[in-house]
Amino acid sequence: MPPEDAVIDLRSDTVTKPTPAMREAMARAEVGDDVYGEDPTVNRLEEYAAALMGKEAALFLPTGTMANLTAILAQTRPGETIILSEESHPYHYEGGNVAMVAGLMTRTVPDPFGKMSAAQVAARINQVDDPHYSHTTLVAIENTTNRGGGACYNVDEVAAIGTLCRERGLRLHCDGARIFNAAVAMGVAPEAYARHCDTLCFCLSKGLGAPAGSVLVGDRTTIHTARRFRKMLGGGMRQAGILAAAGLYALEHHIPDLKEDHRRARECRTALEAIGARFPLPSPTNILYVESPDAAAVVARLARFGVRVNPPRGNRFRLVFHRDITDAMLQRAIAALIEAMA
Repeated sequence: MPPEDAVIDLRSDTVTKPTPAMREAMARAEVGDDVYGEDPTVNRLEEYAAALMGKEAALFLPTGTMANLTAILAQTRPGETIILSEESHPYHYEGGNVAMVAGLMTRTVPDPFGKMSAAQVAARINQVDDPHYSHTTLVAIENTTNRGGGACYNVDEVAAIGTLCRERGLRLHCDGARIFNAAVAMGVAPEAYARHCDTLCFCLSKGLGAPAGSVLVGDRTTIHTARRFRKMLGGGMRQAGILAAAGLYALEHHIPDLKEDHRRARECRTALEAIGARFPLPSPTNILYVESPDAAAVVARLARFGVRVNPPRGNRFRLVFHRDITDAMLQRAIAALIEAMA
């Protein structure tokens, strides 16, 4: 096996490490007790994030899973129903918290790309005045989609779902863990998506490269309620400005760099397509799903070459490009993939 410092880690964009400049910002961060609302760096991050997304308020949370859950808790009551994609992150990868903690029923939309149309959502809304049925009160979309290969909603698609939700008296939440990847790929400001959603959360610790943290944005009343749920879930932090400084630095400096992650993903896909590799999903951003009849063996061979990818799911394995992958590493990874798949 190659030494650890020679490993090319393509398992996820969560493996990024803070840059020296980000570490310096963390070291210099002015801090206070955030549970008291007294951490000035957290307050600056929340103000910056709210303005960036065109919302009234924001809340800094330790994880994206908690950001999604607090948004859901703040906009629903137990026994109600949430509509979301069958492939969505909250449905698959958040430990069943929608059911166990929020006490919600789920109605899912099947789609290989993890997206939903307004028509699909409309067909699953239940507002019948009958005590036998759970009422739909919240719709949740994911942009970009993880299991959908980094597929993006365009702004018109989100606008159509947002309009439907307003017409039917529903709330719309966006799990925007990689919303900046979507915005960069579509050539729009992130606010163009956020304006159609009641709440939106995004991760600082994926493509943006911060060590931890997510931010939830929305109207003041909803964010005030979400703050209460954050505390209930154990997410209240003290001198959190050290982490918030990393997130603020990332928002101010790293968003434009995401286009390089997308470029490297495209170059990798093109090189593998040239040898006949199959890609079952679109790859408009930084995520690639590669199809192989012997995916587990390919992944094992890649590990011996010093290339880490996500464990296989059936006949697919996943690669995610991020800011710690250089062009030289991209070429080494392509060479290893070609040899491993031969």
